[in-house]
Amino acid sequence: MPTSRRSKRSTASATATANSAVPARANSAVSARRRPPRRGVSPLTLRILAVNVLALALLVVGLLYLGRYQDRLIQAEMEALATEARIFASALGEGAVNRILVPPADSEDGGRERFELAPELARQMVRRLAEATATRTRLFDIDGAMLSDSRVLTGSQGRIEIRELPPPPAGDAVSRAINTLYNRLIDVVPSREGLPPYREEDGQPNGDVEHALAGETGATVWRMESASDEPELLLTVAVPVQRYREVLGAVLLTRGGGEIDRAIRSVRFDILRVFAVALLVTVALSFYLAGTIARPIRRLAQAADRLRTGHGRHTEIPDLTHRGDEIGELSGVLRDMTAALWARMDAIERFAADVAHEIKNPLTSLRSAVETVARIEDPGRRARLMAIIADDVQRLDRLISDISNASRLDAELSRAELEPVDIGAMLAMLADMHRAAGETGEDGDDDGEAPRVLVDVPADERLVVPGLEGRLTQVFQNLIANALSFSPPGGTVRVAARRAGSMVRITVSDDGPGIPEGKEQAIFERFYTERPAGEKFGTHSGLGLSISQQIVHAHDGMVDVQNRLSADGRIDGADFSVTLPLLR
Repeated sequence: MPTSRRSKRSTASATATANSAVPARANSAVSARRRPPRRGVSPLTLRILAVNVLALALLVVGLLYLGRYQDRLIQAEMEALATEARIFASALGEGAVNRILVPPADSEDGGRERFELAPELARQMVRRLAEATATRTRLFDIDGAMLSDSRVLTGSQGRIEIRELPPPPAGDAVSRAINTLYNRLIDVVPSREGLPPYREEDGQPNGDVEHALAGETGATVWRMESASDEPELLLTVAVPVQRYREVLGAVLLTRGGGEIDRAIRSVRFDILRVFAVALLVTVALSFYLAGTIARPIRRLAQAADRLRTGHGRHTEIPDLTHRGDEIGELSGVLRDMTAALWARMDAIERFAADVAHEIKNPLTSLRSAVETVARIEDPGRRARLMAIIADDVQRLDRLISDISNASRLDAELSRAELEPVDIGAMLAMLADMHRAAGETGEDGDDDGEAPRVLVDVPADERLVVPGLEGRLTQVFQNLIANALSFSPPGGTVRVAARRAGSMVRITVSDDGPGIPEGKEQAIFERFYTERPAGEKFGTHSGLGLSISQQIVHAHDGMVDVQNRLSADGRIDGADFSVTLPLLR
């Protein structure tokens, strides 16, 4: 059976060890997941760059559209082409016309005149007129048959048709690549898909010629497929050839939109050059802006991670408070938070050491008494040892209760909501409690009359502070009880409250021996005791003034103490002062 119990205990121990290892591995995994990833380029930098470049790109795309600019160029070109067509039509109507006399069938007054275009003369005039312009000129008679084409030469040897060849590619390979990219991506802006396609029909009039033969001017902007598979503009204008308002034919002038395309291309390339410079400046400023934001934040994050995962206090949060912006404010707050955490850890370590030391003393006394009482048979001595044991147990109980209250105090102060607290009413209530306790004998003194508690609060002032009424009551209870314990029989403990600007100052004065020289700050340390002579040892844990100071500091106040001197320089007592901010 003993072997079996040992085996069970071993198994339970192994199970507990394995279970404790699981959270350790889980915590390690969580720590690894929370470690900031190392990146080449900050995502914040990419976001800033994307936002700035996108705004600039949208602006440039809008400028590259150039829709109205192209419309104005086309309108100007069409007006110029229409003017040329009217000039050609007027010249042909005056110089390339045959006059024919047609006798009337039933008239005795002679015949009437009729005009028609002279084909040979018209072809010569068309060729001469087209030489001075960069337009293709065609002439149609009244029946719609084409009489002349400036790109077709006729003679005794036959018919020669002239076709324009595309210009040879210019520039080096880089320039050609840029032009090709431009043609594919930009030249479709604005889109020309809405324009009617142009189809060459030999000798056949198009819609513009039909309008001209009807006595009106016809003009159309066409979309023509070029050798580079990119749509090009083609402008056509047809005007009627007239003689004394009689329509004899139509002149059709055709001109390519190359000049328009080149003008738009030139403007777009100028915009792109400006865009390239603006893009470089935007990228540089974006990286600069991201560097002033992302780099310091990354430094702060890395320092915080090293502080979390490292050991010791060799890691510090970078000091960026000189920036004077939100990141500098964040740096200062993180540094203050780190300093507060280290201070809290130091306080916890000191508190743990003090608790261990204070508990060890009564435990040592208790152990010695327990070991001794077992060897003593004298009933009287045994009773005295049992009384010592009872006192040590009571001392331990009181000490543990005070330690428990002190450990919960910080958490309570950080979570509780502050409420208005009337200091005058609180002090009056404490004085009434002391007076009532004295009347029932609870505060009596075997050596004489118990000290009195006098409260002096101005009746015309309402001294209200934001705080926790229960904890502030505890502070003044501790101070008054401490003053009562040091006051002689028949003495007086004076409690006064006065306004001091935006603060209220409460003073608790006694008639005791005062504070030992150099101990004005030490009395607020944990477990420090300096009790009156003759008082029973162990009745105080030494945490009362320390807890009071902690509560006052949590209310953004101050507590201090000084001896009160008489006229001849003797110590007449001690004055404890508490300063708290008034409610605004």
